[in-house]
Amino acid sequence: MILTAGRTLDAHLLATHASAPAEAPAGGIAGWAADLMDSLGAAGAGAAIALENLFPPLPSEVILPLAGFAASQGKFSLLAALLWTTAGSVAGAIALYAIGALLGRDRTVAIAARLPLVKTSDIERTEAWFGRHGTKAVFFGRMVPIFRSMISIPAGIERMPLPVFLGLTTAGSLIWNSAFVLVGHALGTRWHEVTDVVGLYSKVVLALVALAVLAFVAVRIRKAGRGAHRARS
Repeated sequence: MILTAGRTLDAHLLATHASAPAEAPAGGIAGWAADLMDSLGAAGAGAAIALENLFPPLPSEVILPLAGFAASQGKFSLLAALLWTTAGSVAGAIALYAIGALLGRDRTVAIAARLPLVKTSDIERTEAWFGRHGTKAVFFGRMVPIFRSMISIPAGIERMPLPVFLGLTTAGSLIWNSAFVLVGHALGTRWHEVTDVVGLYSKVVLALVALAVLAFVAVRIRKAGRGAHRARS
């Protein structure tokens, strides 16, 4: 009788463990993305990534591994996660490309002319650089935090041929998305570990951008000071 009771208890514990919900995020951006995936499936992951493109503070390094984790729990297939997140990336990029195309070169130059320390020649140099390296910038830019969204705007301003833009964006997005979704799928309930690592990468990129902006401002202020000194002389 004791042996039978022990077996019954073990079976009950195993059943309880099997029915216990897997570790899932609660609250914050991860909780919001998880709710979208619960409601819409893989399409929810795609919608979250599309919004991430339009609002860069939404981190893809949280949403993508979470989509991989959801796929590992059987909420949708791994292939669906890859296809929908890439579709979301492309949809968001097209929206930003359209904004750039509507803005156009003339409006961009007019806006730049009103900004302190920015000259029309800066826009011209940027245009020349994009003309030489635009295809590489769009492709590799999809794998760099901050730039992965913003690179679509100059592509629209410069009217990069849409088929070229779509091909490069799709290829770059598929590589970036696949890496995070697959790692999240492999880590399972430890999906957030990849977020911690990539968060450091994002902070390094942000720091480099901040340093570049500060260097640009410092150089311009110094040149303006020299110009004023020469004018007085």
